[in-house]
Amino acid sequence: MERRFPRAVLGADLARGRRPARRRVGRRPHGPRHPHGHGRPAEGSPHQRRTGAAPRACIHSDNGPLGAASIARAEERRVQLLKDAGFNAIRAAHNPASPAMLDACDRIGMLVMDEAFDMWGRGKTDHDYSLDFAQWWRADLESMVAKDMNHPSVIMYSIGNEIVEVGTPHGAIQARELAEHVRSLDPTRLVTNGVNATLAVLDDLDGIMASDQGLNELMGEAGANMMSLIGSSDAVTTRTEESSAALDVLGLNYADGRYANDAERFPHRVIVGSETFPTQIGDLWPLVEANPNVIGDFTWTGWDYLGEVGIGATSYAEDPEANGALEREFPYLTAWCGDFDITGWRRPVSYYREIVFGLRSEPAIAVLRPERHGQTITMQSPWAWSDSVDSWTWPGFEGAPVTVEVAADADEVALLLDGVEVARGPVGGRRPKLAEFETVYRPGTLEAVAFRSGAEVGRTALVSATGPTRLVAAADRTTLRADDTDLAFIAIELRDAAGVLVTGADREVSVSVTGAGRLAGFGTGTPKTTERFDATTRTTFDGRALAIVRPTGAGAITVTASGPGLEDVVLDLEAVGH
Repeated sequence: MERRFPRAVLGADLARGRRPARRRVGRRPHGPRHPHGHGRPAEGSPHQRRTGAAPRACIHSDNGPLGAASIARAEERRVQLLKDAGFNAIRAAHNPASPAMLDACDRIGMLVMDEAFDMWGRGKTDHDYSLDFAQWWRADLESMVAKDMNHPSVIMYSIGNEIVEVGTPHGAIQARELAEHVRSLDPTRLVTNGVNATLAVLDDLDGIMASDQGLNELMGEAGANMMSLIGSSDAVTTRTEESSAALDVLGLNYADGRYANDAERFPHRVIVGSETFPTQIGDLWPLVEANPNVIGDFTWTGWDYLGEVGIGATSYAEDPEANGALEREFPYLTAWCGDFDITGWRRPVSYYREIVFGLRSEPAIAVLRPERHGQTITMQSPWAWSDSVDSWTWPGFEGAPVTVEVAADADEVALLLDGVEVARGPVGGRRPKLAEFETVYRPGTLEAVAFRSGAEVGRTALVSATGPTRLVAAADRTTLRADDTDLAFIAIELRDAAGVLVTGADREVSVSVTGAGRLAGFGTGTPKTTERFDATTRTTFDGRALAIVRPTGAGAITVTASGPGLEDVVLDLEAVGH
């Protein structure tokens, strides 16, 4: 994914943390053959045999409420949460991962595609790295490889993302120079490049150029099918063949239409879906499984991020602030296209992904926001999951119609409200493994029961919050290292007496920190806000906020959370010196 230019499940050995043997990809018409042998992975290489499935994710480098800072504990937490959600590989998009991130990946067991550049000699924005590329690319590759060499989590180096010139002769020469330089520095890892096939032939698309649209806008309006169609064209095949031949693994961004055809045309070519639409994973993963030449799929994105604002948001005609464009206007802040929001809270797409990959047996329920029921969607890009929340607490909408989505590895789902069936229907209409129902909101217990061939295979439930709302605060750890690499992440939530999260009734909450620590950041997962991360008061989003505390030395730390009409919550932390 890329900011502005008219802009994979790995093999079973990688899933177990082993690095595959090197392979040649496509033709290598110039230069010496790489010393490692080449095979025909489409003919059943053991590195391609899959004993299990796990999703992979692209991630940006920022840490949400902490901004661009890379702090060891923040990276560790992020990697662990991704791992717990089933991910076993990340792509550092679109710059090299920090040492702290790689340390965390080594310890936790997360594979890494580390990426060097977002542009080469042709720029994407004013004053970008393209102005320095010619002078610095060799030194910057050397720095990245030196940083990564002793990190076992790194399995692949990417020499670029959506590089404009890969469809040109000089771009092919540049690709080979970069790839061979990386190999000279580290011959043990694979080399890839995230190729956006549409961008590679953009100068052939007269209609797009005439409309003065960016590539993001093309994908947002024309959708994923258009990207796949362009990507599988003969023009792309011809113009990217030479630059692709320089790679061990060809990374394809939004070009799944090439998977099957390339297996025939380039039998030695190994492909990874280096960037894919999250909304298409129900179709993409079966496609990966069906094509042994494709070793994986990296979704855009595993974790929400600052920038490319609103590309995953849903626009409605009834919203006077919606501009109908892919990227939204102020006060949008985040892209809103991650499996996790910027605070580390899992969104409904994450549970859907688990089901697609066979990692979850019980169904997952999500409810479209009832205040938008019946409104006309004017923009919902291929990065945008439905405008839904995994909650059955919607105060003020009693008796109102609602849309319920149930993700299930089943062929039929029954929806029960307080034990009474209110809907039943097939799975796999608009999306594979997803059922949709219209019903009426009434507080209680909403239960989804999944059936396969008439037999129940799983069930799950959402319960409405009732009674008075309480303020709850919980720290991920209460004992910290007394140094600036450690953090305490404190979830501040609105819950009822039974512990059910209260959504649909957000309010201001405040945090104060005294003692041997300070408030390093305070935020929520909302993609749209004017509130600051360095403020001490925030409005909850879907019942939640996240405070981040950083030690300033050894000693006791007291954190107090408060809100109008709510009883204060006090947490005691301790920062311990070495």
